[in-house]
Amino acid sequence: MRMLWVIAGAAVLSAQDFSKIQLEKVAAGYQYTEGPAWSRDGFLLFSDVPTGRIIKLTPGEPPAVFRASSGGAHGSAFDLQGRLVTCEAAARRLTRTDKKGAVEVLAERFEGKRLNAPNDVAIRKDGHLYFTDPAFGSQAATRELDFYGVYHLSPKGELALVAKTPGRPNGIALSPKGDRLYVTDSDQRLIRLWDLDRAGRATNERVFVSGIEGPPNGLKTDEKGAVWVAAKALLVFSEDGKPTAKLEMPEPPANLAFGDADLQTLYLTAQKSVYRIRVDRRGSIVQ
Repeated sequence: MRMLWVIAGAAVLSAQDFSKIQLEKVAAGYQYTEGPAWSRDGFLLFSDVPTGRIIKLTPGEPPAVFRASSGGAHGSAFDLQGRLVTCEAAARRLTRTDKKGAVEVLAERFEGKRLNAPNDVAIRKDGHLYFTDPAFGSQAATRELDFYGVYHLSPKGELALVAKTPGRPNGIALSPKGDRLYVTDSDQRLIRLWDLDRAGRATNERVFVSGIEGPPNGLKTDEKGAVWVAAKALLVFSEDGKPTAKLEMPEPPANLAFGDADLQTLYLTAQKSVYRIRVDRRGSIVQ
């Protein structure tokens, strides 16, 4: 695949120099790529949303179809047992697939009503799971719930509402210690932040960053607590919300995931393609 040299468009993060980096296109020709998730077994999965497929990308090998009918998969994440948790937006449910391929429905209703369209998911080391439930496009006309939600699913399978958000929640991520929850709001162009306790309960809702250029989508944290966000460009914010780096790309990124054995490769799904860059920080291992 083609390699590009990209110049950063803002101040450089002290521990990560974006002034001249190698951006490699590793997959192309899709309709809209989303939901990258790195497996400890050495491969990346990502969604091609309009076609309903999940694609498997193993470094050094051509992309292959992992699942031909995914229920409209958007965001996905692997838990520490190697099981794949997927937001099936078209099927309006959250599922978990074990290593043998058996699919289990984790959540599809809240207070007796079907979920809107689960979009992205993050999983804490202790099994607490968080996901967003917006409604984009035609999904809005058929929803049963009259709000957009952020949810918490406990290891015991208890579903609780974290918040009803005024704008549509999209990407979701956890801090390295699992004590903070970040959620992007694509309508209000900001990132919300909650504190999490040991039981997984969320409190102290506040705005982490506002005024983001371009609707923010997926986000992840690195081992030092910095927040990496896919928006009009790839943006990086320090743990206290200060902008520290910006990487312009040939296609606007939709989502991202740290991968490879050392978790120092950042994979970015972007419109019709998937890119990767090498960075000098490890991704957080809580998700």
